[in-house]
Amino acid sequence: MATEVEIIKVLSEEGNMRRAAERLFLTQPALSQRLQTIEKEWGTQLFLRSQKGLTATPAGEIVIQHAIETIARKEETFEMVQALNSRVHGTLKIACASIVGQNWLPKVLKDFVTQYPEAKISLMTGWSSEIVKALYEGEAHIGIVRGQSDWKGPKRHLFRDMMYLVDTEITSLEEVVNSERPFIQFKSDSNYYQEIQQWWQRQFNGNPKRQIIVDQIETCKQMALNGIGYAILPSITLSDEEKVNKIPLTKGESECELTRDTWLIGYETSFELPQVDAFVKVVMDRSSCLYDYTK
Repeated sequence: MATEVEIIKVLSEEGNMRRAAERLFLTQPALSQRLQTIEKEWGTQLFLRSQKGLTATPAGEIVIQHAIETIARKEETFEMVQALNSRVHGTLKIACASIVGQNWLPKVLKDFVTQYPEAKISLMTGWSSEIVKALYEGEAHIGIVRGQSDWKGPKRHLFRDMMYLVDTEITSLEEVVNSERPFIQFKSDSNYYQEIQQWWQRQFNGNPKRQIIVDQIETCKQMALNGIGYAILPSITLSDEEKVNKIPLTKGESECELTRDTWLIGYETSFELPQVDAFVKVVMDRSSCLYDYTK
């Protein structure tokens, strides 16, 4: 049904009851009745009727201008709302495993802020267990975790990177058995440490001769790069710039025995948020699900 301002605007433009009624999809009696009601509400006559048509009264001219401005403001507001819906606003709250936040996420966030400059980002990093806790407590919209995730809600596989034995001297897995160099290990609350222990037992049927345990994977990496000992590191932490031997942990020529998966997790309601939906699309474009992240 036509609104009051629409009726006034059309009547002023047509200057004729019949043409105005056709344009408004009303009968002439119905339009006449609507006009009488409008004029009663304003407390004055807005149009003079004659055989030549309709002529606005001085009061009518004021009300007509009001109607035109009201419709224009409504259209402008509607366009603003539509533009708001088509753009990504608001804060995107991300909880991310530290290793991913340091080595992979920055490239994703660069793409995201370039495409959606009006969105804000809140980022926390930590162990995967802390990421899950942040989601449970509503501190994050979306989480990025490593390893086997028991998350019951929606989750998407991002990529699988390969594990390497890294050392400045050792060039093959066979050399590890007789080496006196210490095995530098990163120990966290995840199953990462346990998986490496299990792989070691399967591969060498015994424990390393010497071990150094650290609590930060970057510390583990830097100690290996500086020749203190060897470490097993995921390819997400490595690049072609390090001058170090990188031995893939394989049991065949092409089959990888020890890998590390990265997952995107969250609640269904969070995935429906515009800023989260936009971020997920950027993330999925960036992820490749390749075994070897460095390729």
